[in-house]
Amino acid sequence: MHYTISDLAKAFDLTPRTLRHYEELTLLSPKRDGTNRIYSKQDYAKIALICRGKRLGFSLEEIKEFLNLYDVNDHQVNQMSYLLEKCEDKLARLQVQKQDINRTLSELTDIKSQIESYLKTSRN
Repeated sequence: MHYTISDLAKAFDLTPRTLRHYEELTLLSPKRDGTNRIYSKQDYAKIALICRGKRLGFSLEEIKEFLNLYDVNDHQVNQMSYLLEKCEDKLARLQVQKQDINRTLSELTDIKSQIESYLKTSRN
């Protein structure tokens, strides 16, 4: 099965410009028929991985490193090991951010309560 740039843009809710950008970064290498890009099932799968990686907060450079391991014929052990390491790093950073957000929410809630209490007593 083959796809056009329009097919993939629509399937992944991306712009053709985004797909061309991924090609410039060598994340994708579609075949050409004149000036037309012809995408394969493997390209489709790579775009799905790129989109998932972006949703999970990975940079395009990290995604590129991951995709480069995709072609290694070791039953994806290197790819999975790399992804595991990146996931562990991302989880650790997100846990710290979550703690920071929870602390900030708690402080803002306290400040809000104090202000509301002050305003309530000063109006009476």
